[in-house]
Formats: sequence, C-alpha cells, structure tokens
Amino acid sequence: MEVPSPSSSKSLIILYDAIRWEEKSLYEAAKRKGVQDCQLLDCKDFFVDLNQVNSDYEQKIVMQRSVSYFKSLHSTAALEGLGASIINPLNTAIVCGNKLFCHMILHKRNIKTPKSIAAFSEKSALEGLEWLGYPAIIKPTVGSWGRLIALLRDKYAARAVIEDRQHMFPLYHVYYLEEFVNRPPRDIRAIVVGDSIVAAIYRYSGNDEWKTNMALGGRAENCPITKDLEDICIRASKAVGGKVVGVDLMESDKDGLLVHEVNNTTEFKNTVKVTGVDIPGLIVEFACQQGK
Repeated sequence: MEVPSPSSSKSLIILYDAIRWEEKSLYEAAKRKGVQDCQLLDCKDFFVDLNQVNSDYEQKIVMQRSVSYFKSLHSTAALEGLGASIINPLNTAIVCGNKLFCHMILHKRNIKTPKSIAAFSEKSALEGLEWLGYPAIIKPTVGSWGRLIALLRDKYAARAVIEDRQHMFPLYHVYYLEEFVNRPPRDIRAIVVGDSIVAAIYRYSGNDEWKTNMALGGRAENCPITKDLEDICIRASKAVGGKVVGVDLMESDKDGLLVHEVNNTTEFKNTVKVTGVDIPGLIVEFACQQGK
C-alpha cells in the first residue's frame, strides 16, 4: 500500500512497526490538540517511490517510532530524502542507534561518559579488558532493552561470553566494553523535547538484576531536574542533533553524572506514569512547530 496523498497543509504521520502505549498516546494527543491530519502508519504496510520529483512528502512531518533499528534507519533515510521533516532526523538515528558511534560523538563534545573501549577480535577484547579492569560490561553496539548486555566479573566470565559471540552475526564481533560504574542501584532516564528537559525518572534495579531496564522488572521514581542534569541532557541531545530523545545517565561515585546512552525512539510510558507530565502532548506541540 502506498502512503495516501497528504492535504495541501502539513500532515503528521506517526510511523511505527509495533504499536505500543507511546504511539497510541501520541495519536490521542494529536487529536486532543486539534491536529486535523494525523495518521498512525505501520511502516510494514507501505512502499516508497524513491525517485519522486517535487515529492508530496515535503508536506509531511513524520514521528519515527519504529522499534527496529534497521527499519527505522532506512525508512527515515527514504522519507527524509524525499523532503519529509523527520523526528528524529537520519544522522540522529544513525548515531543514537549505535552505542560506539554515540559514545564518540559525546566524547568529542566533552560530555562525560563511562570509560569504554572498542576491540575487533577475541584476543584484543580480552587484552583490552585486562587494561580496563574487572568487573566490566560488554554491550552490543546495536541493541535495546538490555539484550545481550552482560556483566563480566573476571577474565573467565569474559572468555566464556566472548567465545560464545564468535559464533554470532559479525556485528557481535565488534566488542564495545565499558567500565562497571560504582553508583546507586539506579540510573536516570530524562526526556528532552527540543531545547528542554521535560521530565526525568530514576530507574531502579529489580528482581536481583543489576540492569535497570524497566522491561527486566525495574521500578521508577520521579527524579528532580537539577541544573547539572538539565545542562548535560541538553548538551547530549544537541550533540546528536536530537529533537526528541531520551537521555540515560548514571550517577558515578567519583565522576558525577555520566551519559551512557541517548535514545532515538525513546519510550516514555513510565515517565508519564511517575511524573504526570503530558509528554505526548509536548511532543505533538513540538512536532507541529516543526511544520511552520
């Protein structure tokens, strides 16, 4: 199915590949705020003519909400190339979807991050871990929801995990290794819309799990927005060219706030639930401003 032709004014598309609470809430917020031309569109249900001239997509604002990194990246490239205004744009999707890319952009902008290394073979990864020190964290460069992230307590655990990944897809032969940060048993998720941090939560580990992902049983509490938190989150968002992002941070015992991830298609269900902030409404208002 080809995307229906838009009206002469800017229209709003919420593009997804798996509909979640966030996508439904954005659609409801758009209707509540009087957006006349808004549609939920499954990216699996349309094709894109990549050779259009004077494309109708120039009249579209697209909220990119696809869970799949690869569907998100390539549909963003196609629609942005035809003139659509995408939230977030292609370069942001590329950088935020890859932990190594994102780390380097943040590092170049002097934004504090956990100490990390990259290695490209089993041998160099194990040597790098000896230099970095144990315990350490291994992460896939592309991934979400805490999948394939492991805590390496010693060289024996590291060797077992890394040997196992030698049998996976080549992407997992790129080793992104991060220090284990001494911190409270929580991290921070902050939602940035435009030039403002609109809400933040603490995410606590749950079920004897060291990871703080809510999908793994963690719990959330409201996090006060301090000047330091606001400053580092806005700087991180600007570094990746973000329009609407989730910034994940840790409170290091020795280094203060460290940014360990910037999320391109951020989830905010728990942030709304805990803080009461109308994040979907703020995102829709921001999106409509992009069309003016």
